[in-house]
Formats: sequence, structure tokens, C-alpha cells
Amino acid sequence: MLMRFLSAFIKAKREPETVETSRSYAEKVNIFSQEYLKGCLYISQFKPSSAMFTKYFYSAMTSSSHLLEDFLDSQGAKSNKNWYLYRELSAAVRHLSSAGYFQKHILNRLEFYNLPEDRKFKEEGEKTISFLNSSLARISRIVLDEANRLSIPQPENLYKPDDFPDIATGDMLPSDIHDGLKQEEKKNIVKIATDFLDINAYFEEFGLFEPFDMKKIRKLVPEKINEVEIRTYEMRVHNLQSYFDTYVVQGGSTARNTKFRQFRGLFSVVLHLLQVMGRLLHFYERHLHDAGYKDIYKKVKTHLAFMVKTDTLLDRTINYALYYVCYFLNKGKDLAHELLNESIERKEVKVGIPKDRGFHCRPSLLVAKIVNHYGGEVALVIGPDRFDASSVLDMQWAGGKIQQEKITEVVFEGDNRSLRDIELLASVNYAEDRMGKGIPLPKELQYLLSK
Repeated sequence: MLMRFLSAFIKAKREPETVETSRSYAEKVNIFSQEYLKGCLYISQFKPSSAMFTKYFYSAMTSSSHLLEDFLDSQGAKSNKNWYLYRELSAAVRHLSSAGYFQKHILNRLEFYNLPEDRKFKEEGEKTISFLNSSLARISRIVLDEANRLSIPQPENLYKPDDFPDIATGDMLPSDIHDGLKQEEKKNIVKIATDFLDINAYFEEFGLFEPFDMKKIRKLVPEKINEVEIRTYEMRVHNLQSYFDTYVVQGGSTARNTKFRQFRGLFSVVLHLLQVMGRLLHFYERHLHDAGYKDIYKKVKTHLAFMVKTDTLLDRTINYALYYVCYFLNKGKDLAHELLNESIERKEVKVGIPKDRGFHCRPSLLVAKIVNHYGGEVALVIGPDRFDASSVLDMQWAGGKIQQEKITEVVFEGDNRSLRDIELLASVNYAEDRMGKGIPLPKELQYLLSK
């Protein structure tokens, strides 16, 4: 009896699968193309305007093109001459729609970010989204032609503008959940501000203080600026925002403190700019930069480059997205230092000076590196005089006074994290012997060798 029941149950479970797998490739590609083609028809039936490209619409196009791309990949379209272009077009729509979603989010939220000097940024953002929209419009026309060539029927029910309302409304829900002061808020702010400064240090190396010409951009992309690097920092900034919203101010955007609001606005807009960059770099690297040596790949690459202007895509990636990542990170430096110095645990330590040779260049540099690594204020105190321990020059000025007055011990005051490492450095005579020759650093201070 039990065996008959199990046999019937297994048979019943298998029957839908048998029906499903009996569907042909042609039937399934029609199914997976319908929502995608509806979106392309929606774009093509109107003159493209920013009003029709809402976050809702970008999301729908990202989702439908992704589903179609996955289906085509599973059926080997990447290796088939007849279907390769249709597959590449779905990838193009996916990445440009995803980039459009994040760029639209930036423009929608601009008034809440409390950004410094945002007028030019808004103009550049609108220029970027206009490029994305016009690229999607050109691609949509080719998609419809290609679907017709492949005998994929066009959907009967078309989208209407009302199907994709904008996210904005005339109402705003009242903010009636108020955060209390969290016990470890200062400790968490120290971590966030330190991470922010560390991320800024990476982007400062690009020296992007004005737009780059195309020759320089092509040297940078993808050699130094590429999807893998940018996605890494996208995740770091995303983690920073999540940590802020979880451990500092629940909900983030309604932070009670003006400094907190401005700080969160800065790293939030940086996050979304990195998201735009990641999608555009992926599309460039995978579909425009090196499409392989086979003739079909070269033809499709040329076709895509005609629809999505390569130079414009690179310009928007670097001279808009990366430029403003660097700009807003730099604008946040002073605020990060301010929040950091308001929140750090302050102490003082008394340590010996480097034996025989004093604070010459090497020990001064190591102390400054420690202080700059953590970002908090530290002062070297000699009587009434205070010297900035993050400055090699200030440390050497202090060294001259120490030598002149024959001082053997000094006091450091400030960020306890730096003081802990300065104590450790002093315990090994600032990593040099009495002749001034370098000796190995303790493992806890190995980070000094990489900067």
C-alpha cells in the first residue's frame, strides 16, 4: 500500500517536468523574450525623454534582460553565430539599465544628500543619464529588428507610461522614530571615519582634479581602473554605509546630527557612483574592449560600439563617476577628521627617544606613518610646546629641540590607537640600531612597510 502511494506520488511529481522539458527552444526563447521586448517597444514607441525612464522602468528592464541573457547563455547562444548578437544586446540592455537605475537614484535623492556645491554635479548627472537613455533607445530598435529576424513574435500587450510611475509623491511620511544615544556610538564613528579616510587615500592616487583626455583614459582603463578594483571599493563603501545605519543612526537619512547627515550623504553618493562605474566598466571590458579574435565577435563589437558610443561611455565613467567619487571623498576628509577627533579615546604616553641619533628622518617618518594610518590627532609635547606627530617636518623640529635640551623622554598625547603603536615602536628603538641601521619591525607594525 505504502509502495503504491510512493509510486503514485513520484509519478505525479514528475509529470509537470516532462511537460516542461518537452517545450522547444523556440517556445522558451519566446517566453523569456516577452517582457524584455515589451520594454524595448515601450522605448521605441515614444520619443525618449527622462520622464519615461523611471527607477521602476530601469528595474523592469534590468530584470527582464537578465533573465533572457541567462536563458540564452544556458542554451549556448554565446557560441552560436545566429544568436550571438541577440544575446549581446540583452547584456547591453542589462548593464546600461542597471547603471541608469543607480544614476536615477542619485538624481532622485540629491536634495537629501546635503552635498557641497551640487549644481554642477547635477548637470553632469543629467548628462550621464541622457547618454544612458539614448543608448538604450538605439539598442531597442536593433533588438526589435533582431527579434523579427529570428522570428520571435512581438508581445501583444504593450506597456503604458502609467505602468512605471516615478518614485516621488506629493507626500512625505512623518519622521517619528527617534534614535537614542547608543552606548558605543563613539567607537563606531571612529571605525567609520577611519575606513572613510583609508578609502579616500586609495582614490587620491589617481590625481583626478580635472577631466582626463581620452588618451589618458584609455591608458587607465582597464589597466589601473577596472571592474574588479571598483567593485572591491563599492563593497567597502557599502559595508561602511551598512555599519553606519546599524550602529550609529538607524535609518541613516534622518540622522539627528547635522554632521552625521552630511557625512552619510557623502559616502552614500560615492557608493551609487561606484555602482554606476562598476556596470559601465563591466560592459566596456566584456563587450567593447576585447571581444575576441573571431570575425563574428569583431562584427558584434563594432555594432555595439555604434549603438553605445565607446568614448562617451568612458568619459562618463571617468570624468563623471570617478571624478565625483574623488571629489566627494576629498570633501569629506575634514568632516571625517572632525568626527574622528570628537570620538577617539584620548590618552598620553611617555616614551624614550631614539637612542644616540634622536628623531632624525627615519624614526620621524615611522611615527608620522602610525598617526596617519589611524587618522586621529596626536601631539608630541615638550613642556609648553606641541608638535604635530602626523608631520615628519614637525617631528624633526621637535627632534632639534630634544637634542638641544638633552631630553631623554617625551610625551605623546591623543588618539589611543596611535599611542599604543608608538609605544611598541619605541620599545624597539624606533626600528633601528644605535648606528641608525634599520631593524625588523614587530609584526603588529608591518603595515608601516606598505605605505
